[in-house]
Amino acid sequence: MWVVLSPAHAESSAAPDVHDFDRVQVTATRTERAVSDVAATVDVIDREQLDKQLANDIADLVRYEPGVSVTRSATRFGLGGFRIRGLDANRVLIQTDGIAMPKSFDIGSFANSNRNFTDLETLKRVEIVRGPASSLYGSDALGGVVAFVTKDPADYLKDGKDSYVGLKFGYDGDWKGLLGSVTTAFGSERWSGMVNVNHRQGQETASKGDVHSQDYTRTAANPQQRDGRSVLSKLVYAPDDTQRFRLTVEGNEDITDTDVYSSVNANHPVAASRTTTSMRAHDKQTRARLSFGHEMDALQSAFADSLTWQVYRQDSETTQVTDEGRVNGSRRHREFNFDQRVYGAQAQFNKAVQTGTLEHALTWGFDGAWTEIRQKRDGFQVLANGTVSSNISPDSFPVRDFPISKTTELGLYVQDEMRLAGGRLSLVPGLRVDHYRLKPELDTIFSEDNPGMAVAALNKTSVSPKLGMVLRLDEQWSLFAGYAHGFRSPPYNDVNLGFTNLAFGYTAIPNPDLKPETSNGLELGIRYISPAAYLSLSGYWNDYRDFIESQRYVGRNAQGLMVFQSQNIADARIYGSELKAGVDFGELAQALDGWGLRGAVAWSHGQNRTEDVPLDSVDPLRATVGLLYDREQWGVELAGTFARRKDRVASADVYRPAGYGVLDLMAHWEFTPGSRFNLGVFNLTDRNYIEWSGITSTLAAGSSVVDRFSSPGRTVSASVSVSW
Repeated sequence: MWVVLSPAHAESSAAPDVHDFDRVQVTATRTERAVSDVAATVDVIDREQLDKQLANDIADLVRYEPGVSVTRSATRFGLGGFRIRGLDANRVLIQTDGIAMPKSFDIGSFANSNRNFTDLETLKRVEIVRGPASSLYGSDALGGVVAFVTKDPADYLKDGKDSYVGLKFGYDGDWKGLLGSVTTAFGSERWSGMVNVNHRQGQETASKGDVHSQDYTRTAANPQQRDGRSVLSKLVYAPDDTQRFRLTVEGNEDITDTDVYSSVNANHPVAASRTTTSMRAHDKQTRARLSFGHEMDALQSAFADSLTWQVYRQDSETTQVTDEGRVNGSRRHREFNFDQRVYGAQAQFNKAVQTGTLEHALTWGFDGAWTEIRQKRDGFQVLANGTVSSNISPDSFPVRDFPISKTTELGLYVQDEMRLAGGRLSLVPGLRVDHYRLKPELDTIFSEDNPGMAVAALNKTSVSPKLGMVLRLDEQWSLFAGYAHGFRSPPYNDVNLGFTNLAFGYTAIPNPDLKPETSNGLELGIRYISPAAYLSLSGYWNDYRDFIESQRYVGRNAQGLMVFQSQNIADARIYGSELKAGVDFGELAQALDGWGLRGAVAWSHGQNRTEDVPLDSVDPLRATVGLLYDREQWGVELAGTFARRKDRVASADVYRPAGYGVLDLMAHWEFTPGSRFNLGVFNLTDRNYIEWSGITSTLAAGSSVVDRFSSPGRTVSASVSVSW
């Protein structure tokens, strides 16, 4: 966790906040608790930290968070989603204001819907819970939770202010991006509101590749034009000081146009490999959310002291268009669409109870989500003689790779935070029961593409217990431990995966017998907090069962076709340790006032226990360290990121990135009250390095295009903000 700078010596300087573990979080417990009171590892990244680190996307967000990374596609699709302790994609729950973000889906080379649907400029805080969290959040929280918390009018209307206007402009050197943001807020005795509008545009994320050919030998990034915008608006009505009604409207849109030169192979030395003369891509993704909620702080009821509830609708859509020129003179047009629409309702109750010397903080609630998922691939080709055909081998368009699917997810949870032994010991048992129902709907597109195929409905119930413990040895030292069970319901696309191709001799069939993926996790750690320093050392052990392998070959059917089916096949084990520490030297010696040091290390070991091979989704050892100096109005930080070579892979033929060390220099200056300038020089030494999480395809060890996957060289980013 990066140390955050906060005023500690009001006259002339500010120091590293060594009370990082006293930061308030909500996600790990569903209640406001300091990080030091949580029986798990939690990271809290606030708005000030995002600004000082010039974090403009989700990869920047976790740049200095060992143990958490972001997957990406280097040639076209960009950032994918979060990876926590070796699990990624839909095995990590991402949510915004308690609402689950869209899931990812990809198939083939021309369809890849990611999970990068959030503009960081709309956020005031990000909380990351590492490890299984299904006892509070249900399915998908198998690897952990990334919780985005959006800005609120109250964040700007402080100290008696009834209005606020803020402007921010920035530049991101990684992708030559220009960013602009406007925030306005107003307030009266009962009403308050805000609007935050953002726009960004830029080019491709740079690499260190220096081959700029317009074909498959290219190692420089494919040329891109990127354009995005977002809006967040809230209206809050407070009938009195103990309750608030909140209406939220949020939306974002990202458009990327790509010249996919890396797919052009018309000059390939092997004649059979010459297929493509040109490729252009147009990718667009949108998300819109409408929610209405109510918070009651003083319910004064026998069953609850406080209550929060909300209802919402969220729509997301990914559309990806690919135009390809072929060596035979034909032209191909493909279009992929992935649409998710969800209605939801949530309610949470909190009650404090005293029984003798035992204090209880009870939390219980309900989550419900009703989702419709539609996916379609369409296209045509124009042959050299002008004939138009909807057949592009092996598909006859349009096709659906799974039927229209409707899911119902219902969850009931309860948790009791008990304090005993005079407050020195906290025990936190919890339990959640989830019911998942999948209902597929056949339409003409799916039926014609899969004649005679029977699709399967699914009903599953899962129970997720947990038990946490925090033992405060004294005012500075504490121990924490926890057990948690996690699960992920069988995905709709795996249950009813369906496609048949007689010409190529294969078929994919549904599997109504899929079981949920499950995990059992243990974590044990020790924390130290003093005015001068903080330290946290933890170890974890997670066993996973029934991982689903999509499109697994299972044999041949009576027609002689190769049969593929998604099946529960893999068991895995991931264990590791994490260390975080920081020192405020000013607390040790007045002459060092303003100086601080912080660091973090994460190491993990993963094994596919079914095939007895290493688990490739586990990142190599990674560490960060930073030396900083901060005054009241300005500060500077030299930060280093170091990673070990990836030495454990499932296949000896896979490319393994070398270890690396990268230095960044960041500075901030508040040149007038309410006006701030942030500057960062990243990869100071212009190092050529490759992140393991950035290799999402099978890259051969002897590949001549490995630099295509490299991170940007030396870049400069900056932002300036003014407010009144």
